Amino acid sequence: MSAPTTKRTVTEREARQVAEAAREQGWRKPSFAKELFLGRFRLDLIHPHPLPADDDVQRGEEFLAKLRDFCETKIDSARIEREAQIPDEVVDGLKELGALGMKIDTKYGGLGLTQVYYNKALALVGSASPAIGALLSAHQSIGVPQPLKLFGTQEQKDTYLPRCARTDISAFLLTEPDVGSDPARLATSAVPDGDDYVLDGVKLWTTNGVVADLLVVMARVPKSAGHKGGITAFVVEAAAEGITVENRNAFMGLRGIENGVTRFHRVRVPAAGRIGPEGAGLKIALTTLNTGRLSLPAMCVGAGKWCLKIAREWSAAREQWGRPVALHEAVGSKISFIAATTFALEAVLDLSSQMADENRNDIRIEAALAKLYGSEMAWRMADELVQIRGGRGFETAASLQARGERAVPAEQLLRDLRINRIFEGSTEIMHLLIAREAVDAHLAVAGDLIDPDKTLQDKAKAGAHAGVFYAKWLPRLVAGPGQLPSSYGEFKREVDLSGHLRYVERHARKLARSTFYAMSRWQGRMETKQGFLGRIVDIGAELFAMSAACVRAELLRSQGDHGREAYQLADAFCRQARIRVDELFGRLWANTDDLDRKVVKGVLGGAYAWLEQGVVDPSGDGPWIADATPGPSARRNVHRPIR
Repeated sequence: MSAPTTKRTVTEREARQVAEAAREQGWRKPSFAKELFLGRFRLDLIHPHPLPADDDVQRGEEFLAKLRDFCETKIDSARIEREAQIPDEVVDGLKELGALGMKIDTKYGGLGLTQVYYNKALALVGSASPAIGALLSAHQSIGVPQPLKLFGTQEQKDTYLPRCARTDISAFLLTEPDVGSDPARLATSAVPDGDDYVLDGVKLWTTNGVVADLLVVMARVPKSAGHKGGITAFVVEAAAEGITVENRNAFMGLRGIENGVTRFHRVRVPAAGRIGPEGAGLKIALTTLNTGRLSLPAMCVGAGKWCLKIAREWSAAREQWGRPVALHEAVGSKISFIAATTFALEAVLDLSSQMADENRNDIRIEAALAKLYGSEMAWRMADELVQIRGGRGFETAASLQARGERAVPAEQLLRDLRINRIFEGSTEIMHLLIAREAVDAHLAVAGDLIDPDKTLQDKAKAGAHAGVFYAKWLPRLVAGPGQLPSSYGEFKREVDLSGHLRYVERHARKLARSTFYAMSRWQGRMETKQGFLGRIVDIGAELFAMSAACVRAELLRSQGDHGREAYQLADAFCRQARIRVDELFGRLWANTDDLDRKVVKGVLGGAYAWLEQGVVDPSGDGPWIADATPGPSARRNVHRPIR
């Protein structure tokens, strides 16, 4: 029997302080989404729609053409699904194509693509195989290249980026068996020893970890003489002595993903491998994710496009009661939802990505909203596609092919997309993260009023500051351009989108008023009202998506590129979104949150255990959370670098 795991005990307040210290504190650049949550509809920040430079477009389009040919001729998605592994020759081909270095600067051997074209590439390759999309995304969006680009020394960039651009696959290791979205409890240690650090611990769900050559590892440095300590980031050679990949994990979807469990036992890492100062690891991780999160909605956009293609072709071919099923309203409404939502998701992605490329705006909220909204809506679109396909949607592509029909992997897409609501911050965590940023201005002026540790003198000062802020801010929430019929007239064409933008402006102010009222009502308990905060964020996501859809439609119209159809899609999306927004506003105050808490306490206390009777539990034996006690590995190393 193994020794019990030593768990790091952290109070809720300590965990919150760690997370707060890691987040980027200032707002040095404007943010459209931040302003939106404050009730200020800054259309000028996103309209006219920003555009990439001509040379960036040329370089990006040339690579997309090569990548498309590779996807069509070299990637066998059915084989990857069947064998649960990406063939080595496919990975080698991607290396030769330069796909490992899409975001790496050309001076290091990369392709130097913009965020816009990197995302287009991920959408393309992800449509061929989501597992390959995950491999490339994990390598470049959160693996070694991005943290080094933002925080690495010149020596580190010169050493590692050329390898990452052409030959070496990287992975990002943060999660542990008993540590997910609460990094304050991170247990992997990095103990200073001379000019080295010695790593001990276990990391879980290491995407690319099974085949990686280089790792970004988050570990806790103990505080000691000459060492500040804290969670710290390191670049580690995956083949270093003492590293064991103990398991290649298998999932309901993304069956070709190389995701594992990695154990570190007395692994020596030179101090030169440390990224940034001690204690900056969590900040590095969160900052990396700010833009890195855009890779996930990119693949969600690709999924939406494929859903639309299959829905169109199938619904035109399949007849019921003398008509194609698409012409039956029950099916047609689903197709309309898929088309309109795909348009809006691409609008959100391209707008956020172009703003990231220009670096004029702070897009931390926009990227988080894109991840949240993209993952939720893509899952819903895939679910609707399965429903449109009926029994064939539930049937595997291999089975369809075996009996002579087109091998459409609709059920696979549903399985593959499900993880996106969990990857890189679950929907629930994203709600809290975005909500924290959304109320940042309020906490900056009134946070001390609700902090139990502050003195009466501090609270008095905070009250004075808050009075000045709210005396100016609150009156501006009463009226605005959204109440003027002539506002946003440049969006009034054959199809009129101006009314939707007026709706966004009015409801941005309503959203800010609702947030202020909730803070006044609950004060320090606001952070416990996760249901309310989630709805606030979901409203903001819908308003952001409506804004992006309208701006994109006008861009396409001005370029003469399907402008009329774009306006129609934007109109359909906005009308659908307005129904969801109105419902969410209603549920801010009319909900079952209080009753739900009572029921949960009853469930945990066993009051409803009788309801579980009459079934058997097919689960196997074993602990809920695997033992992660540091020490040597007793398992075979399944690390499999691709060379």
